[in-house]
Amino acid sequence: MKLFIKNIRAVDPQTGLDSITSILAEDGRITKIGADEAQADKVIDGQGRLVAVPGLFDMHVHFRDPGQTHKEDILTGAAAAKAGGFTGVACMPNTNPPIDSPELVRYVFDKAAETGINVIPYACVTKGMKGQELCDYEELKKAGIVAISDDGRPVENAELMRQALELSNENGLIITSHCEDLKIINGGIINKGEVSKKLGVRGMDRASEDSITAREITLAASCDARIHICHVSTYGSVNIIRAAKRDGVKVTCETGPHYFTYTDEKLLSRDADYRMSPPLRTERDRKAVEEALLDGTIDCIITDHAPHTAEEKADFEKAPNGVVGLETSLAVTLTRLYHTGKLSLEKLVQVMAVNPRRILGLPEVKIAEGAECELCIFDPDEEWIVEPEKLHSRSKNSVFKGERLKGRVRYTICGGQVVFDRGQEE
Repeated sequence: MKLFIKNIRAVDPQTGLDSITSILAEDGRITKIGADEAQADKVIDGQGRLVAVPGLFDMHVHFRDPGQTHKEDILTGAAAAKAGGFTGVACMPNTNPPIDSPELVRYVFDKAAETGINVIPYACVTKGMKGQELCDYEELKKAGIVAISDDGRPVENAELMRQALELSNENGLIITSHCEDLKIINGGIINKGEVSKKLGVRGMDRASEDSITAREITLAASCDARIHICHVSTYGSVNIIRAAKRDGVKVTCETGPHYFTYTDEKLLSRDADYRMSPPLRTERDRKAVEEALLDGTIDCIITDHAPHTAEEKADFEKAPNGVVGLETSLAVTLTRLYHTGKLSLEKLVQVMAVNPRRILGLPEVKIAEGAECELCIFDPDEEWIVEPEKLHSRSKNSVFKGERLKGRVRYTICGGQVVFDRGQEE
């Protein structure tokens, strides 16, 4: 297939590209940037207002497959990813059964081959995510794994976690850690503070996140291993990570759009769609997360896309934590950070496309001649209202429901193929 994209603003900080130009792709690769005109099987006219960036990558999603496909599966999750401009995602292993064997790794890769984008699985740090025995990292790497995690819970035994860091380092893998001390949380369901007091519900003390963040960094430093801190939500964790980076510890981290957008006041509605783990915090936390993202302390934006059914989310106090976010992540980032002048498009590409792949050791995706054609094309000025029933995810538990956002994906291209075209849905 030959694809010609014209009158498009192409932005890629990796190549220094930021101009109105054209992109010609053939047989999955970019063959020419700046061609005047070309015959092609498909032509996309950016009309001078659409923006093309390297395909986005989300290194933290939950597709619930295998075992909970009534919430999401690899195909529906990938459909949501494509509608959000993502040409690649990495799926967490807290499925049923957990992904802790080469056979289950292959299951994900095989099913993902049908999606048209790059879906790669994590494997568990410990067998069955039970925190008792380490998985066989050498065999998992042979099956195609690049990272491991017991996301959803930390490895509670610090010595076992230290051993995991040593072994993962030897095998060229990175551990991503869900930093919450479950004993400190002790049944809490939202941030511990004024809002939890008003609602009369048990809160999740921020020390749960800060203490495990500090532990993981200390353990990683002790064996000179890499560690990635998941979904940072507190000013304490931000400060710990910033100091560790300054000291040369091999630590990277991520946050989600909801953490730099909302506070726990959203929970006053007693709507479980605003419950996730870690929870929405205070304005001080929100500002700290935003500042850390802007100054480079936080390396990337993820969604922690976590589908749950409407029935599960109906009871505020008993509902599971988690929100969907693949189809709103870019738009929220554009609305909250780009259109407010805080974040350039180049920095947006860095945190949503470049850094996640770099952290996982995946091949670079660039807008350059000879590179594989993976693009997210969006209208930065298109305004739309988030209507959960129109989302592609099987579950509709969006934390941004009803919000008016500015910026919307129009096309997603992977391997030179248009895998999402919003115009065909309108």
